[in-house]
Amino acid sequence: MPEHVQERKSKISASRKLMLKSLMVTKAKEELEQEILVKEEEKQKYLAEKAPPLNIGGLSFAQLQDLCRELHAKIDVVDEERYDIEAKVMLNTREIKDLNIKVLDLRGKFKRPNLRRVRVSADAILRSLLGSKHKVSMDLRANLKSVKKEDTEK
Repeated sequence: MPEHVQERKSKISASRKLMLKSLMVTKAKEELEQEILVKEEEKQKYLAEKAPPLNIGGLSFAQLQDLCRELHAKIDVVDEERYDIEAKVMLNTREIKDLNIKVLDLRGKFKRPNLRRVRVSADAILRSLLGSKHKVSMDLRANLKSVKKEDTEK
């Protein structure tokens, strides 16, 4: 392995990079403006299709009343559709909230840390189990019977 690795030099100069960036930005602006115009045209077509202009010139009073009744009937239909869609949206948002709450309950509200092995003496374990009031010493050798060497030889 070589001790000193040379830095890679860019194959494109800084001025060329800047020029390319500016060209990309101008192209993106043009495409955005074109997209806005297309959306506006689609909106106008949709409105012309759904709500044609009214020709009320030369209509009698009875014909105007009939036209108003038709418009009110269409408005009622649209309001019913809007109400149904609104109810579905409310139901879906409530269901999403409930599911999010269930997910949080299943996952737990906090992260469980990774447990580490800790060395604890027997006295400390007894103290934590029995409390600090009880002073118990775990001297296991104290309870053993003392044996002399003479007894072991026999």
